[in-house]
Amino acid sequence: MYYQPEIETMPVDELRALQLTRMRESMRNAYENVPLFRERFDAAGVSPDDLESLEDLARFPFVVKQDMRDAYPFGMFARENKDVARIHASSGTTGQATVVGHTASDLANWGDCFARGIAMVGGSEDSTIQVSYGYGLFTGGLGAHAGGEAMGCTVIPTSSGNTKRQVQMMKDCKTDILACTPSYALLIADTAIEMGYDPATEFPISAVICGAEPASQNMKDEIAEKLGVQYCDVYGLSEIMGPGVAMECKERGGIHVAEDQFYCEIVDPETLEVLPDGEWGELVITTLVRECCPLIRYRTRDVTRIISEPCACGRTHRKIDYLRGRTDDMLIIRGVNVFPSQIEQVITEFPEIATQYQIILSNKGPLDRVELQVETVPEFPIDEVRKIEDLKSRLGAELKSNLQVAVEIKIVEPKTIERSMGKAKRVIDLREAKN
Repeated sequence: MYYQPEIETMPVDELRALQLTRMRESMRNAYENVPLFRERFDAAGVSPDDLESLEDLARFPFVVKQDMRDAYPFGMFARENKDVARIHASSGTTGQATVVGHTASDLANWGDCFARGIAMVGGSEDSTIQVSYGYGLFTGGLGAHAGGEAMGCTVIPTSSGNTKRQVQMMKDCKTDILACTPSYALLIADTAIEMGYDPATEFPISAVICGAEPASQNMKDEIAEKLGVQYCDVYGLSEIMGPGVAMECKERGGIHVAEDQFYCEIVDPETLEVLPDGEWGELVITTLVRECCPLIRYRTRDVTRIISEPCACGRTHRKIDYLRGRTDDMLIIRGVNVFPSQIEQVITEFPEIATQYQIILSNKGPLDRVELQVETVPEFPIDEVRKIEDLKSRLGAELKSNLQVAVEIKIVEPKTIERSMGKAKRVIDLREAKN
C-alpha cells in the first residue's frame, strides 16, 4: 500500500516542521548558488533568514518559465558540472530549451516519488512495469523508469510507438503496470482489441499510470474499462522534477503531492495573493530537496486547488485537484508543450503565407488531431494544386521539425479565417471537455 510509510503517513505537524526545515535549506541553496535568486531576494528586501514560518514564503518573489529560458543553459544551476548527473530539457515559446539539471541525489528522490505511485496501484518488487512514455530529454520515460527501479520492479523500457509490438510485449512478458500518456494507453487498448485480444480478461495488467497530457474523466474510465485496470493520474513538470510530483491513490478525488519534497501554494493569477486551501487558482511550487536546480515559488500556470481533507488511504500529504486548465496560452498536444507563438514563428518564415492562422484541436480516435489553417498572401496562386501541395509539404515538415508534433495543414484564401474585433481567433479547441 505504501512505498515509504514513514514519510507518506507522517503526522501533519511533523510534516510541516520537516517542510520548514527543508525549505530553509533549499532557499539558502538557491540564494547562495543561483545569481537570479540572490538578485530577486535582494531587490525584494528579503533573505533566507526571514523565513521563520511556512507562511513567510509569501514574502518572497516568484520565478517563471521565462526566467529559466533567459538563464539558458546553466544559469539556474546551483551545482558545478562534476556534480550534475543528468540534464533534461523542455521546449519554450521560441524553441529555446529550458535546461534542468539533476544531481545523483535529485535522481534518487525522483525515483522515490514515482515509486510511491507504483505502490498506490498495488505495485511491488514482484511487478513488471512497461514504460511507454518517450525516452530522451522528455522526462516521462526516464522518470517512470527510475520509479520502477526504485520499487525493484522488472522494467520494460518500450518507449512509445510500434503499438502492436507493445501489445505483444504486454501479453508475453506479463506486464501488470503500464506507464504512458492517456491517449497512448487508449490506443494500446484499442489495438489489443483489434488484434483479437480482450486485455481486460486475457492480460495480467492491473494498473496504468498516466500523465503528460489532459484527459477527461470519460477517457480515464474508458481506459480503465478496456484494460480492466486501476487508473492512476500522475502530475509533474520538467522544471520542477518530472512525473511524480503528485500521484493519485485508489481513493481518487485528487492527486497526493509529495509534500516532503515540494511545497504548494495556490495564488490568484491576477493579484498573486495566496488563496486558502479549497479555492481554485494558479499552482505555485517550491522545491524542498532539489540540489542542482532549486526553485522558489515557481508559477506553473496550472489551475487547480489544494484539498486538505484527510484521505481514506491514510496518506497525510495533501492533494491537488485535477487540473482545470492553464493561465497562459500553452497547449499540451500528445504530451508535447506547444505555444501558438511557436507556430506563428514558423509561419512567418514562409513569404507565401499571411500572418493570419487558426489552430483547430479535435479528437481523432484516442489521439489529438491538430489542424492548422493558414491564409495565403493575395498574390499566391491559390488555384494551382501543385503549388498548394508543395507549400503544405514544406510547412508541415518545418512544423514537425520545430514542434515534434504532426500538424495537418489546410491552406485557405486570404481573409477567410474568422476574426473577432479585427483579430483572428488563434485556437479553437473542439476536443472533449477536460477535467
